[in-house]
This record gives sequence, C-alpha cells and structure tokens, in this order.
Amino acid sequence: MRYLGVDYGSKKIGLALSDEAGTMGFPHAIVSRTPRLVDDLCSLIARKNVGAVVIGESRTLSDGENPIARDSRTLGNLIAERAGVPVFFESEVFTTSEARRAPAKEEKSRAAKPRANVDASAAALILTSYLSRADHE
Repeated sequence: MRYLGVDYGSKKIGLALSDEAGTMGFPHAIVSRTPRLVDDLCSLIARKNVGAVVIGESRTLSDGENPIARDSRTLGNLIAERAGVPVFFESEVFTTSEARRAPAKEEKSRAAKPRANVDASAAALILTSYLSRADHE
C-alpha cells in the first residue's frame, strides 16, 4: 500500500510518497497552504492510489500542543472524511532540522542557499519513521 506523508507548516506543506510496498518515504512536492489544500491533497491521494496518510505531529519540546498541531489535526480529519483513507500522526520533532542537514547534490552548486525541498524531505523523514515501526499496520 502506498502512503502519503505530510509535513504541515504555517505557509508550506511538504509532501512525500512511499514506494508501492509502503516501506520507505521519498520527497514528492512542496505545496502552499491555500483554501484548496484539502481538495488538492484528496486529488493527489486518488491519482497516486494512496491507501493511508501520515501527518507530522508538531509538538512543543515540553510535549504541548501548538497552533500547527491543531491545524494539522483539522487537516487530517478533513482528509479522512473526504478521501476516505485512514490518517495517522507521527512525531516530527527535529525532522526539518534533520532534513536541512542531509547532504544533497544540488547543495554543492548552491553552498550558501538552503535546500529548496527541505519540507518535502522532512515529510519523507516523518513518513519513513512511521513506516519503520513494525506496529504501523
């Protein structure tokens, strides 16, 4: 089964897709947070034959909820309702920082610029973390 990973942010949303076997996440795209976000994600879910969605669970370092966490829960509920697929939440602690540190080929030519696909890479880390646990099914 294919999974969609989501790194939900205040302005941008990183997306990752798993392989067909659902064993590992790969960066897919970065989309803007717009009023059409849920419709666009449901369309992607249908086009890519996604069977489940994994959304990064944003928490404070003291494990409290923040505004992004509330918004991502709302997004997850809307996706589950409209796309009819299960939605799971996975800790995203430090995934963006980890994605920024990961070496990439394009960085060699743009050493001073941050990676353009950091949000999609963070989504892939969230998704792979979820998929690596034996109890995810």
